[in-house]
Amino acid sequence: MQKNIIITGASRGIGRELAKIHLQNGNNVFAISRNEEKLKELKQFENNSEFRFLALDLADFKSLDQIGEQISDWSRVDVLYNNAGFLVNKPVSEITEKDIDNSISVNYKAPFRMIQLLLDKMDSESHIVNITTMGAVQGSVKFPGLAAYSSSKSGIITLTELLAEEFDENQPKINCVALGAVQTEMLEEAFPGYKAPVTATEMAEYLYNFGLKGHHFQNGKTIQLSVSTP
Repeated sequence: MQKNIIITGASRGIGRELAKIHLQNGNNVFAISRNEEKLKELKQFENNSEFRFLALDLADFKSLDQIGEQISDWSRVDVLYNNAGFLVNKPVSEITEKDIDNSISVNYKAPFRMIQLLLDKMDSESHIVNITTMGAVQGSVKFPGLAAYSSSKSGIITLTELLAEEFDENQPKINCVALGAVQTEMLEEAFPGYKAPVTATEMAEYLYNFGLKGHHFQNGKTIQLSVSTP
């Protein structure tokens, strides 16, 4: 059965590959990112599926209200991937207030608002997948320079646990996936020159299956996917 999928951060890396796989497998995809030109390229992967997109800055909280209008004709949302991330890689002494604000806005506030906006279109068979980083998991290896990024990403781990308790049996299941090293543009920004053991396509294939099936087995959990954390 054809599914309706929403993916943030879909113009590059894992989000782009995830959108491609869903489209190629016949699912409708609504992709969100700042980069309109990159989003438009995804239309070529339609396969008896429908691609639509919205170019906006997830750091602009009010702009997220446009999302409901874009899918007003969808009776339901099957999977929401809160995949977008804002990376700051600086020593703590150089991190600005704007860096902190953007990190919190994109990495925590935007996923929170996305869930609020879409909840009425989701039911017990829907799945919210929050993407975080191993650096946000308590007790994991931490790296200098990523204080703003990892700490802001940690919020959606707790949010996932809280909402799994708050939602009733007619509301969606929700899980969080903490990623280790995956070969993406963001990894290159965080760890220049490092080569990850997992490609963006490989991780997208995992998330494709997890988004469609994982909620039948887990709820309120953080899945740690890490062959390597640099």
